[in-house]
Amino acid sequence: MTEGPIRVVVVDDHQVVRHGLRTFLDIQDDIEVIGEAGDGNEAVEQICALSPDVVLLDLKLPTVDGVETLRMLRDRGNTAKVLILTSFTEPTSVVPALRAGASGYLFKDVDPEALAQAVRAVHAGQVLLEPEVAAALVSGDGRSDRSTSLTEREREVLAEIARGRSNREIARALVLSEKTVKTHVSSILAKLGLADRTQAALYAVRSGIV
Repeated sequence: MTEGPIRVVVVDDHQVVRHGLRTFLDIQDDIEVIGEAGDGNEAVEQICALSPDVVLLDLKLPTVDGVETLRMLRDRGNTAKVLILTSFTEPTSVVPALRAGASGYLFKDVDPEALAQAVRAVHAGQVLLEPEVAAALVSGDGRSDRSTSLTEREREVLAEIARGRSNREIARALVLSEKTVKTHVSSILAKLGLADRTQAALYAVRSGIV
């Protein structure tokens, strides 16, 4: 059975930016822009109503900023993958969004083809975590010894998650079934008290597992 296109909602307060993103993404055979919003409150309503696969979310928005928008979505139980699209070049500006559950970030001057690849990557369950952002996340957090509760195999799976690999890719790398990988991922999240793969990837970086 052929899967449908990746359904995307674009959130940015500049109409020209939204139009440009929509124009490029809509020419991709496997990506479809199904909605757009210009502020945080509108974004929450659109995303909850349309249930997109991926959200391109600007950090600087009127009424409600990008980080709070993301928190509101998670509070409502929305599970869309969120890719931060920002003009901020300072990594620490993006850290709150990643901690709130974003799957990665891009700068607004990103190459169009790289943007399309990033949408595909987060849709596949990967985490786009640049080294400088990982370093910013480490700052002030310290190390945790919760990883001692993990089995050796779970530590291997966690390391692969931190490298941005999907369950299918982890299964191939570790010669496991995809179902077994899913079981390990669930166990890792439960043992470490984490909500999702993004938090697991950040934990692995902070704890020195990768």
